[in-house]
Amino acid sequence: MSGFDKDWLALREPADRKARAGNLIDRLCLYMVATKPHRALLDIGCGTGSTFRTLSPLVPVDTDWHLLDYDPLLLEEAKLRTGERSNIRFRRHDLNDLDSLPLDGVTVVTASALFDLCSADFCNRFIDAISPHGAGLYAALNYDGVMQWTKPHPLDEQVVADFNRHQHFDKGFGPALGPDATQHLRLGLEWNGYHVCTAPSPWVLGPDQARLQAELLHGIVRPLTEVGNLSSAEISDWLAFRRASLPAPDSSCVVGHTDLIALRKR
Repeated sequence: MSGFDKDWLALREPADRKARAGNLIDRLCLYMVATKPHRALLDIGCGTGSTFRTLSPLVPVDTDWHLLDYDPLLLEEAKLRTGERSNIRFRRHDLNDLDSLPLDGVTVVTASALFDLCSADFCNRFIDAISPHGAGLYAALNYDGVMQWTKPHPLDEQVVADFNRHQHFDKGFGPALGPDATQHLRLGLEWNGYHVCTAPSPWVLGPDQARLQAELLHGIVRPLTEVGNLSSAEISDWLAFRRASLPAPDSSCVVGHTDLIALRKR
């Protein structure tokens, strides 16, 4: 699957970094420190390398990184932004081909804003793929179904309901789990003997992030149109109200996410 724009990924990266649950990152780092003699992280759907830039200063310096994405343009951008480093490898890979994921020697698989786009079948097959290798999972920033604004509009409830319905449409990995992804992963991983922890990681976007809010609003329009419960006039009215509210100092938006870490019990 491809289709994510590098400019959108760059715009959301600071919000992602701020939102990530610090207590789960701490668990990951302690686990990596305790893993000897070889440590490796496999970042799937790596985009331009945001997860690497967040975690690499925190995990042991001798950690090997494998960055995978299907989009060659994003991989090239990731290479440009990380530079030449002996401990990083890049690979183009279609994640639908889970059987050939390079999991040998991987300590933990990382993924950000990915599993809410995936189906239950994909998640089940992914767990089946990593379990025999004993690899852990750090799955961050999966959308949880919450969108709230400080300035209410009569259509907010319907907008969120329609957007969440669209989250279950096929995004390239079968009918997506959307807001149900984290719970599905938790149950499947626990069944396979993992110790699983989750924590909220919401975006809290104020007027200083008006550009990100504007792009978020723009991205909501197509799902609303495709679901079809709201007329074009209703969508336009809601969108105009939301855009007009962006510069207000008391205007903010919360977009809920959940982070998950699953590690083998020792």
